[in-house]
Amino acid sequence: MTNFKVIIFDLDGTIADTLPLCIAAFKKSIEPLLGKRISDEEIVATFGPSEEGTIRKLIPLHEDAGVKSYLTYYEQLHYTCPAPFQGIKELLESLQNKGVQLAMVTGKGKYSTKISLEQFGLSEYFDVLETGSPDGPNKVNGIRSVLKRFKAEAEECLYVGDAPSDIVYCKEIGIPIAAAAWASTADITALQALNPEWLFKSVEGFQSWVLD
Repeated sequence: MTNFKVIIFDLDGTIADTLPLCIAAFKKSIEPLLGKRISDEEIVATFGPSEEGTIRKLIPLHEDAGVKSYLTYYEQLHYTCPAPFQGIKELLESLQNKGVQLAMVTGKGKYSTKISLEQFGLSEYFDVLETGSPDGPNKVNGIRSVLKRFKAEAEECLYVGDAPSDIVYCKEIGIPIAAAAWASTADITALQALNPEWLFKSVEGFQSWVLD
């Protein structure tokens, strides 16, 4: 088996194809308070902070109502994304059985993260969970917190994430990354341009490599 002490996973686009769900919940919650339609591109352009930060940017005068509405719709619409990517649960179980310590560092807020992990039946697999901040991107701090909790050096660990920004953050910390390019929303060209240590186009391919 590839010798990593700790493997840290992103959630959206890595564990499951949840981005369409997020956008749908944003539209349902934000548009009535904003009083107009909002495009997918306008929503995605605000990503980086947690959902609370996105809502703060788009409807600052209705932040509390927007967040409450978002979480309601996110849970209600989760039937559109009922399961993680095929093979993810088996992958996590295999890694756990082999003694790899598992963590999650995601830009999502803690409440939506909890909703999704419970929906997918994956809460039990992650020993440490670091979620996003409404004030801006926080993955660097989240990853460093995981390393500290596990008393692990960066080179002993692996981050698995689907966003180009994930590669930038990992290079800043010195932790190797396996770029997850198996979601419908993955931008393979953008990922390759940032030279991740590894890039995988399928969960099966990543599983074969990491468990070898």
